[in-house]
Amino acid sequence: MKKIFTGVYRIGKNIATINNVRGFRVYDEGLVNVKDVEYRTWSPYRSKLAAAIHKGLKKFPFKENSNVLYLGASSGTTASHITDICFNGDIYCVEISKRMMRELIPVAEKKENIIPILADANHPEVYIHKVTNVNIIYQDVAQPNQADILERNSEFFHPENAIIAIKARSINTIESPKKVFKKEINRLKERFHILETIDLKPYDKDHILVNLKSKNKIKK
Repeated sequence: MKKIFTGVYRIGKNIATINNVRGFRVYDEGLVNVKDVEYRTWSPYRSKLAAAIHKGLKKFPFKENSNVLYLGASSGTTASHITDICFNGDIYCVEISKRMMRELIPVAEKKENIIPILADANHPEVYIHKVTNVNIIYQDVAQPNQADILERNSEFFHPENAIIAIKARSINTIESPKKVFKKEINRLKERFHILETIDLKPYDKDHILVNLKSKNKIKK
């Protein structure tokens, strides 16, 4: 076993996080015990952040006490691993789908630092009163205005870091993914420094993950 980043470990060919609710599974992940510590394997086919780590992610902003605003949390697969990592922080999970929210809530009942928020990520003014002191925005939404959503939420919450999974086919089904990615990254450069860009193939087709640092972090 080898530590890769804060809270992330390599066990054989897998990566894993320490399970902060022993015995609890969120999806079909394996549970592995090493020296009486339980780890949850983290599938790159189920999580774009895990895929990026497998593809060589170099900079990992998540710490034990990070507060994370997760836009597009879905049923909580990736969020559940982030909460293992940031076990002394709060993970604010914004999800627009009522069906996905029904699946997320049981995860939040077990992983107690997940705060589920049923809302549209286009409108952070609706949930700003529920969210405090965000260090990181993590975004994974299948909408055409992906860069706009991240920019708008950054205006409200002023994160130090952001990570966005860009889905080319959700933005433009005709234009080549490379052109779509270039346009979105150029948009993001207005507010963020681009730390790294990772193509998520073969785990996700026509997806990249972009690791960002804010240019305009407000000192607190």
